[in-house]
Amino acid sequence: MEKPNCDDSAKPADLNVSNISVQMVTPPEKLPVRKPPRRPPRKPIGKVKLKKKKVKKVPFWNIQNKIILFTAFLIILAVITWTLLWLHISQSESKDAFYFVGLFRIANIEFLPEYRQKESREFLSVAQNVQQVMNLVYTTSAFSKFYKKSVVADVSNNNEGGLLVHFWLVFVVPHAKVFCEECVAAILKDSIQTSIVNRTSVGSLQGLAVDMDSVVLNGVSSFKLCYKGCAHDLYADHPFQHFPLEISATSGHLMCHFKLTASVGYLIRLSIVSLQIEADNCITDSLTIYDSLMPIKSTILYRICEPTRSLMSFVSTNNLMLVTFKSPRVRKLSGIRGYFEVIPEEKCGSTILAKESIGFEGKISSPYFPSYYPPKCKCTWKFQTPLPSLGIALKFHNYTITKKNMKGCDHGWWEINEHMYCGSYIDHQTVFRIASSVGHVQLQCSSRLSDKPLLVEYGSYNISQPCPARHFRCSTGLCVPQARRCDGINDCFDESDELFCGMLKPACNVSAFQSQAPLVCDGFRDCEDGQDEENCTQRIPCNNQTFKCGNDVCFKKKNAKCDGTVDCPDGSDEKGCSCSRTASSLLHRIIGGSDTQEGGWPWQVSLHFVGSAYCGASVISREWLLSAAHCFQGSRLSDPRPWTAHLGMYIQGNAKFVSPVRRIVVHEYYNSQTFDYDIALLQLSTAWPENMKQLIQPICIPPLGQKVHSGEKCWITGWGRRNEADSKGSTILQQAEVELIDQTLCVSTYGIVTARMLCAGVMSGKRDACKGDSGGPLSCQRKSDGKWILTGIVSWGRGCGRADFPGVYTRVSNFVPWIHRYVPSLL
Repeated sequence: MEKPNCDDSAKPADLNVSNISVQMVTPPEKLPVRKPPRRPPRKPIGKVKLKKKKVKKVPFWNIQNKIILFTAFLIILAVITWTLLWLHISQSESKDAFYFVGLFRIANIEFLPEYRQKESREFLSVAQNVQQVMNLVYTTSAFSKFYKKSVVADVSNNNEGGLLVHFWLVFVVPHAKVFCEECVAAILKDSIQTSIVNRTSVGSLQGLAVDMDSVVLNGVSSFKLCYKGCAHDLYADHPFQHFPLEISATSGHLMCHFKLTASVGYLIRLSIVSLQIEADNCITDSLTIYDSLMPIKSTILYRICEPTRSLMSFVSTNNLMLVTFKSPRVRKLSGIRGYFEVIPEEKCGSTILAKESIGFEGKISSPYFPSYYPPKCKCTWKFQTPLPSLGIALKFHNYTITKKNMKGCDHGWWEINEHMYCGSYIDHQTVFRIASSVGHVQLQCSSRLSDKPLLVEYGSYNISQPCPARHFRCSTGLCVPQARRCDGINDCFDESDELFCGMLKPACNVSAFQSQAPLVCDGFRDCEDGQDEENCTQRIPCNNQTFKCGNDVCFKKKNAKCDGTVDCPDGSDEKGCSCSRTASSLLHRIIGGSDTQEGGWPWQVSLHFVGSAYCGASVISREWLLSAAHCFQGSRLSDPRPWTAHLGMYIQGNAKFVSPVRRIVVHEYYNSQTFDYDIALLQLSTAWPENMKQLIQPICIPPLGQKVHSGEKCWITGWGRRNEADSKGSTILQQAEVELIDQTLCVSTYGIVTARMLCAGVMSGKRDACKGDSGGPLSCQRKSDGKWILTGIVSWGRGCGRADFPGVYTRVSNFVPWIHRYVPSLL
């Protein structure tokens, strides 16, 4: 580890250098000065030769010069020896040093404003006192021979009173030694003597009244300790006034921190307006927000590792906050623009008397909405309806709650009338109904990190009839009109209104058009034969939600371009589309799990982890791939550095183009238990060259909400195992034709198939994907133009090729907006 390049707040003890001797020799006494001879009178210049006077030469190596040279040699030798010794110690410390940051609260010392000045006598006095105590604790411990020094970095006050001390420790340990990091914190805590009589957490630490519950200590990289040249200590005491926080650079590196302190009794809200940063999964570039003045891991509120232009705000749990920004290799504009403000602490929760009328009437939210809510928050709402027949309905926005199991809750836990539930984020609304006129609802933040803001609507409902007459109740808890069931539109968000519909299709005739006028001439082909879009003399007006044709005709469908359907009379919506090719070479393919032809599936990618084939992926642009989220589950697999992408490959190990993976973006709602939202994007470090188009081509992304039909033929490809009993995958790229399975049958087979999934295979089980094919494409050829569409991603299934258990794939059409968020070039 590198030695931190910053000045200590309190001067550490000087290093002693032994076995160096410098001998100083005194010069001899002065010699007597000899008087010069008297000069004869000047004679006129003539031919007379002047007689040269012989000057007696003094030898250079006389005793005086020898003494001077010997003394200079000794001084130079001492300087060189000191420098080499210092470099050895410095390098040894840099390689073998362990750094810890921590804090604790001293209960019996009141804060003084002078403590904010690091050069003040008051700060130095407290710092010296604490450092002496820390030195005594660790020099008398089992780690005494490794302990080097302690440094007090900050002294502050917080809302609990007393004095909060922020410090860091340095230990120097030889490489061969095993160092117990947990023991460092244990030594400090065990040194605090607490009283059993008064049962207080405040004890004596060598005379300091330290609160044992406030002690936090953990290891940290040395570069986090200080940012010399880019450090800002900011103090604010005016509530709701915006204090700017900005920094930027176009080259070089940025390593900055902002220490934010507010008045006692207040909190800090940090708002990020924009963040320019290289997206790399927090390996090098990141913005980290701490709930303290030191980079203590356990106090992290949130970490941002990708650029953003949308407003995000975060609230501290106390009057302290540290913001660290690192971008060590700035290639283009990097920086942060935002502000912070002082806000009062607010209570979360209330007593609510619902109205007698049925419906949603009000809203409740997480603390400090719309800011990310801080950790350790707790909210309690008490609901009461006017009639015993009325219950309480809660509509969660992009959130849902499910029964709590033995595991903890990652995104808050809920107690509703003494029943426990876990919360999770999703991309649609859900409704939870309390079948009682009284509801006791409590939200407890179980996560240590800040989390996304929550918005919940509340209202009354009829307990005996949860949904109004002529309405259908979705599995998400929503109520939709019966007339909208089986109409091909996902009104329930999870497609529960479209399940068990059999072969029912919406009527597409003249009478239907008359009763459902919005279906006509709106840019959507609601009928398979396109009747609703025929003989249209007038289209809807153009706006920012429409696609504009070259002849100024506007369509409601914003993503009409390059969807394979000619919506514009002049065909301008399908011009300039480069994804995938018509697969004329595929007409001669062998059906049923066989070797492919080289270049036949130009979008197929093999992902290698630490040099071995692990998963598949699909090319969707010059530098982006699409794969499955479960391939990157866990901290080791989510690190892009061990991954390489092999493109244009027919035989394993013989790729035409190989690129390291620069970035992995796993869908934020991915559920490792159910494989819901099983999708991930990968960015290549190097884009594949244009001259490889014959062997590498992107596959088309389907239009949003693309409808697929059971029985439709598609292809699966990959280097995975040929059967369930195989121990390794295939060397040659394999292909198999499968058919799409009806969603109702798929749900009845597995029971846990969501709207983000679809089934494909053959019910006999003879053709299927297997281990090693995960993340690979389910490719379907569009009849209208012959283009290939990435309909699915190999996700999961029961075994491989088992009868009555087809493969389950991620339904790509449900993730088109999410893909466009990271790959806008596909728009």
